[in-house]
Amino acid sequence: MRHDTRFAKTRLRAATSAAVAVALGAAALTAMPSTASAAGDGLSVQYRTSATGGTADQSEPWFKVKNTGSTTVQLANVKLRYYFKSDSASASYRFACSWAVKGCANITGTFGTLANPTATADRYLEIGFTSGAGTLAPGTDTSDMQLRFYQSTWQTLTQSDDYSFGASQTSYGDWSKVTAQLSGATLWGTAPAGNDPTNPPTDPPATGATLFDDFNYSAYNDPKISAHGWSVRSTSGGPGVSGATWAPDKVTFASTSGNSVMNLETSTSGTGESTKQTEVVTNSRKFKNGTYAARVKFNDAPKSGPDGDHLVQTFFTINDLTAPMADDYSEYDFEYLPNGGWGETSNILYTTSWETYQADPWVAVNQHTEGRQSYNGWHDLVLTIDNNNIKYYIDGQLFGTHDSAYLPERPMSINFNQWLIDFGGLSSSTARAYDEQVDYVLHVKDQVLTPAQVAAMVAAYRGAGTTFEDTVPSS
Repeated sequence: MRHDTRFAKTRLRAATSAAVAVALGAAALTAMPSTASAAGDGLSVQYRTSATGGTADQSEPWFKVKNTGSTTVQLANVKLRYYFKSDSASASYRFACSWAVKGCANITGTFGTLANPTATADRYLEIGFTSGAGTLAPGTDTSDMQLRFYQSTWQTLTQSDDYSFGASQTSYGDWSKVTAQLSGATLWGTAPAGNDPTNPPTDPPATGATLFDDFNYSAYNDPKISAHGWSVRSTSGGPGVSGATWAPDKVTFASTSGNSVMNLETSTSGTGESTKQTEVVTNSRKFKNGTYAARVKFNDAPKSGPDGDHLVQTFFTINDLTAPMADDYSEYDFEYLPNGGWGETSNILYTTSWETYQADPWVAVNQHTEGRQSYNGWHDLVLTIDNNNIKYYIDGQLFGTHDSAYLPERPMSINFNQWLIDFGGLSSSTARAYDEQVDYVLHVKDQVLTPAQVAAMVAAYRGAGTTFEDTVPSS
């Protein structure tokens, strides 16, 4: 995304293989396994809540998962489901991890809709684990996982009518109203009637060429970065404040809870000359239809210095504008503004699908969806493009659907960057620095995957110890 004035919004157009368990069965569960499982496998789930009211700002299901079998369990193969009744048909929810012995970065949470709604459940929260969560030896448990979820609008939710909620569970105890699966086999719990979570494992279509990168690099100048098809930007030009430079050395890599994480730092002292921005981009424009996904940590506050700059933290795809208003231009953005900007006064997240634009005079042809709230923290971002529409998902929830008029005509690159719009948010000469972090990126060519399938593919790559794969052919 390279438009300093991109949200002067003139609308000219009408509005690896991984086992994935995404379909819902039709039979009620019992507390016994309903799918074949290796002899010696066993799981149990203990539950408690720290939000006991019938209504609450957020639901707080805390869990411990215990290996009750005789063989070691890979947590990346474990899924829990907590079942609840949505507050309205249009309600959407956000997942968060407050604290976990296994590390919050190693715990995922996605939401799904039940095939057979009941009086106490029409949705579920599915908890999964990355490979960084490690294993459970026989007789051991995960210890505390202090989890929570809330309405994306932060309206009060009702949990007294939720199937898996237990107001009296103020200390850990076995809880059969949460189900646990190991590699697709249900080993614990009873789901709401008619909503067996077990589904025979299926592989994502084999025809989907894939790019996966875990960003397992030593430094910005690691030769593997270029060999794997990436550039750490040092060239001049927009977007960003006039006089800013793109600083490769501000792109660093570190291990967090067992996973390698890429960090993009942007720093400034309030002048263009002092501003150092960061961008990482694929060298090839070979990505078009299919699924794009990344786990990204947005940060509301700077890691040092005063807060308030109009900052943009991104994950996007793009190709070049060959001429003003060229109709073969394409761009698809996740852009988070932690301190506002482009006329907004507080944090906001945009997803935007571009048809074309011209810089002078400014004309933009795009469609966008916006979320006016804080997105501080880790988020699973998924973008799908087929021949019908463009869809954006955040943390397993559909965030926006954009029209076929904005579908890409040419392949694109994949990009992450962090930059300053202007100095209108903070007038200060004190040095400050901001971080955006990226855990992984995934693209599956010409295949539309669900967020759950994305999570399963990533878990499979990590479980196999694969840190990079690129089978996407050059366009």
